[in-house]
Amino acid sequence: MQPKGRRSCSFKHTLPHHTPPSLPSDMRPGLVLLFLSLANSCRCAPHQTCPPGDELLGRCSDDDGDRPTCTELNLGYCNDMEYSRTIFPNILGHRSRLEAESGAEYLLLSVIHGLLNGECSPEIRLLGCSVVASPCRDDKMIKPCRSTCDALRRDCAHAFDAIEMAWPYFLDCDRFFASDHEGCFDPLAGLKARQEQEMSSLSPEEPSTIIQFTHTSNAHMYSLLKRTAAKCSPISHVYSIGRSTEGRDLLVIEFSRNPGQHELLEPEIKLVANMHGNEVLGRQLLIYMAQYLCSEYNLGNQRIQTIINTTRVHILASMNPDGYELAASEGHLLNGWTNGRTNAQNLDLNRNFPDLTSIFYRNRRSRHFRIDHMAIPDAYWFGKVAPETYAVMKWMRSLPFVQSASLHGGDLVISYPFDFSRHPQEERMLSPTPDEQVFKQLARTYADAHATMSNNDTERCGASFYRTRGIINGALWYSFAGGMSDFNYLHTNCLEITVELGCDKFPSEAELYPEWKRNKEALLSFMESVHRGIKGVVMDGDGNGIKGATISVRGIRKDVTTAEDGDYWRLLNPGTHILTATAKGYSRVTKRVYLPHSMNKAGRVDFVLEKVPIEPDIDDHLFPTVDTWDRFDPYNQFERYGEPDRSQGGIEREEKPWWWNYFSQSGISPPHWLLRSV
Repeated sequence: MQPKGRRSCSFKHTLPHHTPPSLPSDMRPGLVLLFLSLANSCRCAPHQTCPPGDELLGRCSDDDGDRPTCTELNLGYCNDMEYSRTIFPNILGHRSRLEAESGAEYLLLSVIHGLLNGECSPEIRLLGCSVVASPCRDDKMIKPCRSTCDALRRDCAHAFDAIEMAWPYFLDCDRFFASDHEGCFDPLAGLKARQEQEMSSLSPEEPSTIIQFTHTSNAHMYSLLKRTAAKCSPISHVYSIGRSTEGRDLLVIEFSRNPGQHELLEPEIKLVANMHGNEVLGRQLLIYMAQYLCSEYNLGNQRIQTIINTTRVHILASMNPDGYELAASEGHLLNGWTNGRTNAQNLDLNRNFPDLTSIFYRNRRSRHFRIDHMAIPDAYWFGKVAPETYAVMKWMRSLPFVQSASLHGGDLVISYPFDFSRHPQEERMLSPTPDEQVFKQLARTYADAHATMSNNDTERCGASFYRTRGIINGALWYSFAGGMSDFNYLHTNCLEITVELGCDKFPSEAELYPEWKRNKEALLSFMESVHRGIKGVVMDGDGNGIKGATISVRGIRKDVTTAEDGDYWRLLNPGTHILTATAKGYSRVTKRVYLPHSMNKAGRVDFVLEKVPIEPDIDDHLFPTVDTWDRFDPYNQFERYGEPDRSQGGIEREEKPWWWNYFSQSGISPPHWLLRSV
């Protein structure tokens, strides 16, 4: 006989009373499937009725399970709640403690810490306990707050996405939670209060920004950067510069007084990490730096506010998320020296950029040869160009970057261009750029601000850099072609250094906070160092900025060009410099500038150029410059074809080969052997 037609679904299991350790990755899918099968296949058994004699004697009642009653909270996994009494039936319909303990919801709470790799813990457990065992007062249930549930669901979405698990149904924020005006309670209030107390106990010397120093999965990184930008929306936003081979976003977070737009005379700086997927320390440091900049700006840190109000900072924490995915799957202890280094195409991204350095060495004695904004040779596009490399090249060309740092791992040193030796057969040969002294000063800025990099007694990874106090010319260390730093220097205005952060490419989580302390000041000092040298605007007689004007420095064979509105930046060391501004169709103006050692910001030097008649010059035909630089991806190799184009008659139009546009636009007939291949 079934009492009143009521049935319940349950199964027995053994529960831990403490937080379980993280589960091995190969056990998680099986455990999830087991949980789902148990939850879906458990048989519904009828509740036992009260024997007639016992009911007459008042020992029990068939209605006991329906009457809400406060009782002591005695659920092992929820005994640390901020209250001691709960109520049955609960929100989920469990009519007793034993029934709640046998429910699928309670089982999931006991294993979810391991499933989520420890993320969102203990918040997710406390929220679940507030549903399974809600607080009780005067035999009335007090529901948890919907606002708390909504906030936690947003914050923990990345963790559930990472294991491809849906948000638990029993944590449906609209169904099982109440609004503030209904008298709800916040199950995380006690946890928040303890965190605030810990914050208040910090000494003034300790950082006021709290960062969780753990390794960050790709999904978590994307979520964290987006939440950071949302938290600091007046000064920050995120944008994607492209996708990796396997379709993951190359996500950049930007900090600026007016995010999303270039401001006149505001220098732009970029920080790039995880170019090699198994070199993860730089990736973590830049994720922490993004959180730090946001939090400290909001807390009124004057130094951080000055950096962001005067500089546009772009952070690409992971240039190779596919390689990181492979390295992270092996973890800290099992990761090898090279596993995950390359992208998903097995291409080393720091050997995949156009080799402009060889062209520079070959043509440097020609007075017509231009070292700045060197064109990409057509032959480059016939090789394997990684989508990550292509995306970063487009990014470099789209913004007037002044300064850059690429964070790597494997040694403890700062290297600077050129990375490719001026003599191909010489593996270790000093190969300076025209800006050797400026590069050395940039490298010194980071190394000297680092806790140990410039110390003579610092343990290295086999190499000896104590004579140069932690900095070295790249080719003098070891030579390679196709590097990103050389390409920055020869193709754009940007000066980039390579920061080798240490011997351990994939440090344990215990090492992340000490590494943050060693590198935080160095990163901040490097950002501030962009305000050195000179800046200004090149304009015509009417005050309009001249785009593409050239600023040259006597004695340094490396020019910079003006941005869209005519502004420019030129990193220079203290001293006397002769500057010349030129532009096609305008007069030439030269100025003498003295930069004292005591300057702590860039000097302002403007130029006004008068229009002059353009005289034909044979060099314009024999040695084209700007036009060749502006030509990017000439064969449309990376063009993404959409839906097939169909004519009005419904016949699918034939897709042209990749070289068709090049010959069509140039007016040159393609060779016969190419036509035969169509």
